[in-house]
Amino acid sequence: MKDRDLNSMSVDELWALHERNVAALVRKIAAEKARLEQRLRELGQNTADSSKNPDRARRPYPPVLPKYRNPAEPAETWAGRGKQPRWLIAQLRSGKELGDFRIRPPSQRARRRAR
Repeated sequence: MKDRDLNSMSVDELWALHERNVAALVRKIAAEKARLEQRLRELGQNTADSSKNPDRARRPYPPVLPKYRNPAEPAETWAGRGKQPRWLIAQLRSGKELGDFRIRPPSQRARRRAR
């Protein structure tokens, strides 16, 4: 439709054209949405059949023993994995080294007594 056709139309005719356009858009959007939802359902079924089964439980991992301890608060420990805790970051910024906070394994003599 050309601009001069629109200029020659009355307000009622323009409004009717607008309503036809909206109705056509609603139909096309609904059809596209239904097509995409069907595709998602198909993809969902395919991923359930694959080797990644979300129902399967993860294997148990052994607990990780702490390697570093806060001397000011002995209950605060860190295993050396993940982000460094705030207390350790503050100590490292003050000039101390990571090895200063390492938990020393028991000596051979202490291990023999424990048996």
